[in-house]
Amino acid sequence: MIDMNEFSSINQLISKAESQGKSVADIMIEQEVNTSGLTYEKVWQKMERNLSTMESAVKEGVEGVESTTGLTGGDAFKMKRYIESGRGLSGDLTLHAICYAVSTNEVNAAMGQICATPTAGSAGVVPGVLFAMKESHPEFTHEDMVKFLFTAGAFGMVVANNASISGAAGGCQAEVGSASAMAAAAVTEMAGGSPEMCAHAFSIALKNMLGLVCDPVAGLVEVPCVKRNAAGASNALTAADMALAGIKSRIPADEVVEAMFKIGLTMPSQLRETGRGGLAATPTGERIKEELFG
Repeated sequence: MIDMNEFSSINQLISKAESQGKSVADIMIEQEVNTSGLTYEKVWQKMERNLSTMESAVKEGVEGVESTTGLTGGDAFKMKRYIESGRGLSGDLTLHAICYAVSTNEVNAAMGQICATPTAGSAGVVPGVLFAMKESHPEFTHEDMVKFLFTAGAFGMVVANNASISGAAGGCQAEVGSASAMAAAAVTEMAGGSPEMCAHAFSIALKNMLGLVCDPVAGLVEVPCVKRNAAGASNALTAADMALAGIKSRIPADEVVEAMFKIGLTMPSQLRETGRGGLAATPTGERIKEELFG
């Protein structure tokens, strides 16, 4: 049995996985069983539904969707065509991650159904990385994909309990930053990395996004949110490759989370989802707001 109080930090999560010889995903599943009162099968089925929702959004977006404002839409389709042209610079895995991240967030902006991971505004990063891995590595099974989500959820739960996953509270570092770190940890485990490597991947990814502001143009979760999910997905893969190579974060994961929280507290309100600063306050941002809302 897992004591809820013993799973309140990333350090405790990793220590538990290592001491029991289990994956982070397995630890998270046991946690859910013990805290929810549901059976293992029910917990697994709930995550399968999340996976199905993500897959539907990815498939819908790459075919081309458009938001009601017209600010976003069609970029995932463009990226898909670009990948098919063979002219890409970043490699198929990264390009597919970008494509699927954008796809998911375009569906969100178009009022479609997505799975918040950890929020709607950052919902593209985790599925972007996950389905890109499946595209590039068909040997990964359905079970591998479900466990990927449990691993991401374990790290995300620690962030939510110790800092914030809200752009209004902590800026976009708390949304896309957290999502990128979650995806980095999950893909590291999926690729055969140890629990310790997962923590380093998480740390590296989140460090790369510290201080990222939340400045939605016209207050809408479209610009620059959709493209930031693409950056979050590629950042996650970069961090995972570094961790898998044996590169370690000098700052422990829990301290990185604490740093993010403190940065969010000092961030001006104009840069925390209010639509009053950053890109939202540029001449073009103000013009778009005027055109949409008068």
